[in-house]
Amino acid sequence: MTAGADHVHDVLVVGGGPSGSSCAYWLAEAGWDVALVEKEVFPRVKTCGDGLTPRSVRQIADMGIEGALAGAHRYTGLRAHAYGKVLDLPWPEHPSFPNYGYIITRHDLDAQVNKRAVKAGATVWQGTEAVEPILAATGASQTAGGAGPSGATSLLPSCVGAVVKDKATGTTREVRARYVVVADGANSRFGRALGTQRNRKQPMGMALRGYYTSPGHNQPFIESHLDIRDGEDNVVPGYGWVFPLGDGRVNVGVGLLSTDQRWKGVNTSTLMDHFVAWAPKEWELSPATCLGPPTGGKLPMGMAVGPRVGATTLVVGDAGGSINPFNGEGIAYGYETGRLAAASLGEALSGDGVEALLRYETRLEDAYGLYFRVARAFIRIISRPELMKLCVGTGMHSESLMSWILKIMANLLRPDETGPAEAAYRALALIARLAPEGA
Repeated sequence: MTAGADHVHDVLVVGGGPSGSSCAYWLAEAGWDVALVEKEVFPRVKTCGDGLTPRSVRQIADMGIEGALAGAHRYTGLRAHAYGKVLDLPWPEHPSFPNYGYIITRHDLDAQVNKRAVKAGATVWQGTEAVEPILAATGASQTAGGAGPSGATSLLPSCVGAVVKDKATGTTREVRARYVVVADGANSRFGRALGTQRNRKQPMGMALRGYYTSPGHNQPFIESHLDIRDGEDNVVPGYGWVFPLGDGRVNVGVGLLSTDQRWKGVNTSTLMDHFVAWAPKEWELSPATCLGPPTGGKLPMGMAVGPRVGATTLVVGDAGGSINPFNGEGIAYGYETGRLAAASLGEALSGDGVEALLRYETRLEDAYGLYFRVARAFIRIISRPELMKLCVGTGMHSESLMSWILKIMANLLRPDETGPAEAAYRALALIARLAPEGA
């Protein structure tokens, strides 16, 4: 679609990652005039664990592009390592999600999803960065009743577009829209320019990943190590992973949960070195098999970023902290929050206005509010090494118990029945509801 300088789109999406491209796809599929700006040019490298869980696969399938993943490595479950024990845990059967996942680099995945949005009718400008929001004349923050998952009660200022910069030429122009979606990732410069902030009382994830050649590149399980150690052999709150890509490479990384002052001094690069040296020898991980220096970043979790709603503005994906604190998964929640935002925007464009956008916060709360609260409580437990060893060490002696834990941590509980995992989660949820959240 070609639009003149004075054209006003229905929606402008800032950022073309999972959340932005998902939102753009669902809006375009519904027939709305949606434009998306992405500062990079696809395909582009993106730091990530590259693992698609069944929740992600469901969203990919719903967008009609699972067939595009035919060349990606398909895996069937999780191999858990902790305290000298190893358990193979297949993905559970579920009425809404498949019992498999894929490993595919974000280099390949994000390009496919963005291409799907274009095919649905979205206008996409790559190599174009949104450098400054355009505020409505009455763009002062307002106050909304009630609080969302992060406790935010204020509204973002009304945004009606963005000044965008063509990175190849350096030229700038204005793109205007009735509504704006902030989807520019965990660092979210655009969101911060509008007033989003992270709740510093909530946990922050830090992750580092690199690629290695390995004879185990086509293993049917992803591998997670739940008792990673620092240089003094102390267990730290986090995990290490080895994800097989099926093409001769594995994605290797460490994730650390910064829960209190004790862990803020941990160096993730050093932790990564220790994990690579400590990982099972059959992977053959070493400096000789490393394909380049690791990269990483900070990950706001559990909807810890807000506000996420304004009279004309929504925040989705990592920009709103929609990362699962249980396991660091962000791709599925990017797709899902983008889709939820598209539903609210469709209602707003159909005449419901700001009330429809406020329902986005309600949708987030219904989908993730209690679950993320339980996850945050779990993080506070595992930040204490003695409780971490008790919980995980005990669980590793029971395959059925660890299977229940996997269902909870991957957010794959069944809505149609109450099995042991569902019962255990309900008990945890009751405690989380009653107990005040600490710092």
